[in-house]
Amino acid sequence: MLIDADNAQPSIADGMLAEVAKYGTAHVKRAYGDWTSQNLRGWKDQLLAQSIQPIQQFGYTTGKNATDSAMIIDAMDLLYTGNLDGFVIVSSDSDFTRLASRIRESGLTVYGFGQRKTPQPFVAACDKFIYAENLTVTAEEPPANNTRKPTNNQLKGDAKLMNLLRNAVDAASDDSGWATLATVGSIINKQRTDFDPRSYGYGKLGELFAATTLFDLQTRSPGEGKQQVVYVRDIRARSEGP
Repeated sequence: MLIDADNAQPSIADGMLAEVAKYGTAHVKRAYGDWTSQNLRGWKDQLLAQSIQPIQQFGYTTGKNATDSAMIIDAMDLLYTGNLDGFVIVSSDSDFTRLASRIRESGLTVYGFGQRKTPQPFVAACDKFIYAENLTVTAEEPPANNTRKPTNNQLKGDAKLMNLLRNAVDAASDDSGWATLATVGSIINKQRTDFDPRSYGYGKLGELFAATTLFDLQTRSPGEGKQQVVYVRDIRARSEGP
């Protein structure tokens, strides 16, 4: 995990590490910036609490971001060790677009974290991109998305979203129109690396599908002692299968 501390807010640290834990273990955690600057004071409290190693990088020239270069050099050094399965790049800076692409060319997974203002080329260069705004919810403060959670009519009116969901279900479905939700989610992520049901006010993909009222959801048990599997189907396929 390589963090551009000059370009990321410390408030995302807890949520970000919890998110990373869904995909694997962060064996390397480094935060880059000029730690003599008061601008990074908020990050200093997170360093010890989250066992993040600070990497000092002085700004040698006004207007130039030396942090980016240091992160890229270290990333390539880590890549060549051959000891890692993936990288987490925390920044909203498009300068890391080529780095993400290069890491993926070596067969490793790249997870990006940044704000919604992150340029699309960097978002697309990652295998998965998570927006920081979806991670900054505190226990005392209700999720911001809940205040603007769209109604089912608004969801149905979002043609881009509906096409994404329907096309993914269609691609993964069997002859009766049913598809496992996990497979559908994988297809959606490949098509849109920044897709996140939390962006629509829902914590889970299944909840988002249900909210549209345009899909059937069914939970099946593959057998005793096995984990239940959730299936999804476009309601338009009801006439074609059970």
